[in-house]
Amino acid sequence: MSSRDTANVLWFKDLHREDVNLVGGKSSSLGEMTSSMKVPVPYGFATTARAYRYFMKATGLNDKVNALLKGIKDYEDSDELHTTCEQIRNLIVGATMPTDLANDIQKAYVDLADKMGQSNPFVAIRSSATAEDLPNASFAGQQESYLNIKGAADVVNRVQQCYSSLFTDRATYYRHKQQFPYEKVALSAAVQMMVFSKASGIMFSVNVANGDDTKIVIDGIRGLGEYIVLGKVTPNHFVIDKGSMQIVERNIVKQPVELMRVANGGTKEQAVPAELQEKPVLTDSQVLELAGYAKEIEKHYGCYMDMEYALDVNTNRLWIVQARPETVWSQRNKDKTSTTGDDNVVAEADAKVVVRGLPASPGLASGVVHVIDNPKDIDQFKKGEVLVTLMTSPDWVPAMKKAAAIVTNNGGMTCHAAIVSREMQIPCIVGTESRHVAATEVLKTGDVVTVDAKNGVVYQGKVESLLKKSAPATAAAGQVVAAETFAPTATGVMMNLGDPELAEKYSTLPADGIGLMREEFLWTTYIHEHPLYLIEQGHPEKVVNMLAEGISKVARAMAPRPVVLRLSDFKSSEYRKLKGGEKYEPHESADLLGWRGASRYYDPKYINAFKLELGAVKKVRNEYGLKNLNVMIPFVRTVAEAQRVTDIMAGEGLVRNADFKVYMMAEIPSNIILADKFNQFIDGYSIGSNDLTMLLLGCDRNNDQVASLFDERNLAVKRAIRHLIKTAHKDGKTVSICGQAPSEFPDFTNFLIQSGIDYVSVNPDMVKATKRNVAHFEQRIMLDKATGRGLQDPTDYDWE
Repeated sequence: MSSRDTANVLWFKDLHREDVNLVGGKSSSLGEMTSSMKVPVPYGFATTARAYRYFMKATGLNDKVNALLKGIKDYEDSDELHTTCEQIRNLIVGATMPTDLANDIQKAYVDLADKMGQSNPFVAIRSSATAEDLPNASFAGQQESYLNIKGAADVVNRVQQCYSSLFTDRATYYRHKQQFPYEKVALSAAVQMMVFSKASGIMFSVNVANGDDTKIVIDGIRGLGEYIVLGKVTPNHFVIDKGSMQIVERNIVKQPVELMRVANGGTKEQAVPAELQEKPVLTDSQVLELAGYAKEIEKHYGCYMDMEYALDVNTNRLWIVQARPETVWSQRNKDKTSTTGDDNVVAEADAKVVVRGLPASPGLASGVVHVIDNPKDIDQFKKGEVLVTLMTSPDWVPAMKKAAAIVTNNGGMTCHAAIVSREMQIPCIVGTESRHVAATEVLKTGDVVTVDAKNGVVYQGKVESLLKKSAPATAAAGQVVAAETFAPTATGVMMNLGDPELAEKYSTLPADGIGLMREEFLWTTYIHEHPLYLIEQGHPEKVVNMLAEGISKVARAMAPRPVVLRLSDFKSSEYRKLKGGEKYEPHESADLLGWRGASRYYDPKYINAFKLELGAVKKVRNEYGLKNLNVMIPFVRTVAEAQRVTDIMAGEGLVRNADFKVYMMAEIPSNIILADKFNQFIDGYSIGSNDLTMLLLGCDRNNDQVASLFDERNLAVKRAIRHLIKTAHKDGKTVSICGQAPSEFPDFTNFLIQSGIDYVSVNPDMVKATKRNVAHFEQRIMLDKATGRGLQDPTDYDWE
């Protein structure tokens, strides 16, 4: 046994990529770049897997942990799992580290300080599990990292906390689902010089959006990198051609805030100076320097790489702080050719849906069905077939790699089949049994099917027209395609959307997110039944599942850009058209001003239906992990209503915070007049200019007798909007508009920008034109201010 095998600490210069079993994927990668490559890596050391196992044995924790894990009756019970994992973590943190191990870590920290020429330097401590960052595992990101740590004693404490993070709820659940015994995982802590980032980000040696390995992609934000992971700041985006080493695409997005280190070692959010918010976070030379490192790292490792970098505020030097194999396109089965002939081709109009399920990994594929019940039979599975089974486990991976598509009876978005399929870019549908028809009962070995995993549908036969539609378009040989560019704007341009099926199509538009997703479309297109009727029939889960399915399509297509879901706003006559609705809906003479929006949500007759909507939102955010989903409350008449509805939401686990915003439609005069009171319960407003104009002018736009009087550009409407923006901004609330006016009247868009609106949300066909109009108007404002010309239209002064 070598001295390395018995060491508690190893320096990066002594580590190589084959040392995964010694120090885990992250630490071995940092060592490989330090010892074998000309890549700038902050220097440091790693505690070893041997040190972790010694700690667990010497403290007697192994037996205690095993006993607690064996005591978990149901891993799906989040409360039971959380309680047990918290007990384990407390045991690990509360244990006394063996003296010799603590001394080795403290001595290494002192030696690192000497190498850096500093006393008690700040360091970053990153956990590195021996099963993470490997091409065939998905443990990356399961454990913790700690930044701005100072002092030998604190380093030892944080290493111990890293050990405990091996038992977070998520990591423990994941190991259980993967049937991966915890004893097979050990944890290393990489302790390295802290880079005080004035900019940071991630880069890939392949374009992860489309798998183009002739490109390098670099994303960057100001300050520390946490905000890029959280999605709180949209990064600058650069695409570099590997051959020419030229920047072929750049998208510079406004970045109003950054996370920075403070003197005591903590962090704080601060505003980015106004003059820097719309400037690139990296110079072109820095972008190309990083691209050079990416090429070198990829060449050295021989596979696509996922890397993190930081730009030091003191030295202006770039550092590579992490590198690991990219796990999606690296393993993609690029030859997913179908084994079917043309005998089974069916027209799209004649295509019959035979199975529905949850779209776990998007894509379209056709092939011959092969139903397998037992993993011992997977050697019979042939490349290009469609794997149909109850559920997969790690034993199934050899067959999964050969599959054109995968369909399972059971499972959700975090099941084994879903996770592995997404990593391998194989179309996958799970949970068909929850849609009342199990795939294994309907599909038979030898059937020819087309799997539309984007929409969770399996068609009988080969629907060739669908497959052709999904094929990526390519330019003709020698043809040069000019990239369409849009100037960055301070005023966000969002998009209104109803049909989730269009989300993927419109996701490439230069929109900053979805400002209005209309929930009503999901009811009329997917659910068709009244929520109270479904509750009475014993199928409330249908509401939650189908709403979540539709909402998630939009949130997934737009991620990480925000999506604002407007909660249900049917009028009673519209609800009555849903199956079973007649029993529950009143007949109102003027339902435009009747039982709609917020007034339903807290009503004892409807509150249980409203909670189903909230259940769908929670499912999309928590189960599917789509944290870019926010909500909006429509037709809120009084401040008391706003409080009652947000209290109900909080009671259901949807509490406003930095990552979950609750907005309110501003479409009633009371919303404008009492905005200072509404502010305390919401994060912002979206102006519904149609209803607001009707109620301000007392004019029904659908009544031919008075429709000519309806005009959102009326001075009364403009003054109301201007007042709302001023009042909202006093309390740090945002204001958007989702009505039709900005789509129809560019001059109205100009008025909104002059008034300081934060976003305009328009129909998809108007996104590009509005983006250009907004840029034009903003440039006009800057030019007018610079020349002293001011506003051009004298009537604009009447806004006040």
